[in-house]
Amino acid sequence: MSKPVVAIVGRPNVGKSTIFNRIVGDRISIVEDIPGVTRDRIYSSAEWLNHDFNIIDTGGIDIGDEPFLEQIRAQAEIAINEADVIIFLTNGREGVTAADEEVAKILYKAKKPVVLGVNKIDNPDMRSQIYDFYSLGFGEPFPISGSHGLGLGDLLDEAAKYFPKGKDKDYEDDVIKFSLIGRPNVGKSSLVNAILGEDRVIVSNIAGTTRDAIDSTVTYNGEKYVIIDTAGMRKKGKVYESTEKYSVLRALKAIERSDVVLVVLDGEEGIIEQDKKIAGYAHEAGRAVIIVVNKWDAVEKDEKTMKEFETNIREHFLFLDYAPIVFLSAKTRKRIHTLIPMINLASENHNKRVETSVLNDIIMDAVAMNPTPTDKGKRLKIYYVTQVSVKPPTFIVFVNDPELLHFSYKRFLENRIRDAFGFEGTPIRLLARERK
Repeated sequence: MSKPVVAIVGRPNVGKSTIFNRIVGDRISIVEDIPGVTRDRIYSSAEWLNHDFNIIDTGGIDIGDEPFLEQIRAQAEIAINEADVIIFLTNGREGVTAADEEVAKILYKAKKPVVLGVNKIDNPDMRSQIYDFYSLGFGEPFPISGSHGLGLGDLLDEAAKYFPKGKDKDYEDDVIKFSLIGRPNVGKSSLVNAILGEDRVIVSNIAGTTRDAIDSTVTYNGEKYVIIDTAGMRKKGKVYESTEKYSVLRALKAIERSDVVLVVLDGEEGIIEQDKKIAGYAHEAGRAVIIVVNKWDAVEKDEKTMKEFETNIREHFLFLDYAPIVFLSAKTRKRIHTLIPMINLASENHNKRVETSVLNDIIMDAVAMNPTPTDKGKRLKIYYVTQVSVKPPTFIVFVNDPELLHFSYKRFLENRIRDAFGFEGTPIRLLARERK
């Protein structure tokens, strides 16, 4: 099921980004140990009292040179279209302004739940300043302080009351669900059509033709699949055109519903920074990943071209070193037959379990070959390792002190697990826990 979506809306300078960062917490500031993962601060995942949700910071949206009120309107409309719950943020120090009233008028028409937050109420003596905000017509205003983190619990409690209880479309357990993500015009819809063997999805050279996620079912060699096509992702400043809205957020929803994610690159145009950002979403979501280089028919090549392109991908996508690379052409359908077997392999590895006794034999052999590190005279001790979940395969490493399991040694252990059990196409997670 897709996570609920919360959007923070309000005029400029009311503290939207501060509240966004407070709600997201450490997740936004985590630096991926493997170079190459880039993040977009406009969207993130958050959690509150066992509620997982996606959150949008409309304050980070660049509308370009549009007039002031048009910027506010565009940001609010994006939230209206994509959010399940809207947090309407105001500034308690400045009172109700004309711009607040303009935002309120837009939100009246939304027919979406709106929770009113009054920011910059930094101490109890300022609570009397919230009462004017009843005039906006959204019920009880919640006093909060982004700078001090006060009142956010009550605000999120109220927002969580409106989270959808329904479920997305369910498929049988043996159905492999895979999505295609990538920037506009890399040929995702053409690739869907090539896999389906029919023109079920509109294909156009105009970037961004596909506006939303589309499910297509297909049977191949007796196996059932669901293909989730998504709108192309665009850079900040372009994704927010009136016909595009929030295609990135839609792609995030598609990723959440997928077992395997195909990161589609343009073989003719090559790799750009946006490709890494898009791939980072799938990696962080813990989905199996396959890198697909499309339009390979249009590339002038010799016997070294494919190897050189693969090396270039590995250098740019260091965090996806586990992802297989498939070169193909959706237009000519050349090498399309190589894709489904790779999807099967990635899905199988994403759902793979390893027997605990065999796993610990591998880990102990690895420790014997490369002894655990020490820090300030204290040596890391690994007692045992067990797999606790799949999708992605996740392992708990029980140790004497989790702080001693540094990234480099964790990476070493991950590589030994991969050498022994494969796991091609899927990330794996190693979590350190102190043995009690």
